[in-house]
Amino acid sequence: MQLEEIRDAVAATIKSIAPETDMQQLRPDLPLRDQIDLDSMDWLNVIVGLHDKLSLEIPESDYGTLSTLDSMVAYAASRQARLPGEPPPAGAVAPATLACTSHRVKGTLVTVRPMRAEDMPLEADFVRHLSSDTRYNRFMLTLRELSQAKLKYLTDVDQVRHVALLATADSGGRQVEVGVVRYILDPAGPGCEFAIAVDDDWQGTGLAGILMHALMDIARARGVATMEGTVLSTNSRMLKFMRQLGFRLKRDPDDLDTVHASRSL
Repeated sequence: MQLEEIRDAVAATIKSIAPETDMQQLRPDLPLRDQIDLDSMDWLNVIVGLHDKLSLEIPESDYGTLSTLDSMVAYAASRQARLPGEPPPAGAVAPATLACTSHRVKGTLVTVRPMRAEDMPLEADFVRHLSSDTRYNRFMLTLRELSQAKLKYLTDVDQVRHVALLATADSGGRQVEVGVVRYILDPAGPGCEFAIAVDDDWQGTGLAGILMHALMDIARARGVATMEGTVLSTNSRMLKFMRQLGFRLKRDPDDLDTVHASRSL
C-alpha cells in the first residue's frame, strides 16, 4: 500500500471507533487520546482495527508507540516494507500440524492443543472467568469482556506468524479453557513476542510452565532466535516465573510500570 492509502485506512479505523471525530481537525502529530474521547476498550479496538484493515500483527510492546496518527502511519509503513520476493522472517514456515499433547496437572487431565477459530466462545468464557487482577496483568487495561474483533484476533490465528496454544480440562462434562499462550513473530527480525494467561484456579500448578515450554519448543524448532514479552512491574509472580525460565528482566526507562523480559532460544 502507498503511504496515503495507509493514512486513509488508519483514519477509517479511527472513524469507525469514534464516529464523531472530525478528521480534518485532528492534529496528526499530537496524541489521539488527548484529542478524542477514547477509553481503554476503544483504544484496544483501534489496534484490532489496524490489524484487520492492514493485515498487521502488532505486538503489545509496540502499543505505546502508536499514540498519534503520524506514528500509526509510519509504523504500518515500516511493517510492510519487506520487498517482494524477500524470504519470510525466521519462523514463518510452519510444519504441517502442531501436536496435541496431554498432561496430568493436579490430578486432572489437561489437553494442550493449537487454538482454532471456532474456539472463540471458549476464549470469551476464559477471559470472563479470570479475576480482575489477572485480566489486568494480561491485557494491561481494565476490562470485563473482550470485543468480538479482539476475540477474533486472538482465536483466528494462522499458526505460522501468530501461534497460539490453549489448555483445556473437563469441568462438569464439558471442556473449558484453563490457560492460553501465544507468540507473534517480529517481521523486522528473528524474534517473537509472547503472552500467557492461566485461570486463577490453575495458577501455581505448573500449567504455565507446560504452556511456555511448549511454545518455546515450537519457536525454537522453527528457527526463531529470541523471545520477549512485557510484564507489569507489579506482577511479582510473573516476574519470578520469567526468571525461572531463564528470561532476562530489564526495567523500561520510558515506562516504569513495565518490565521487558527476553531470552535466547
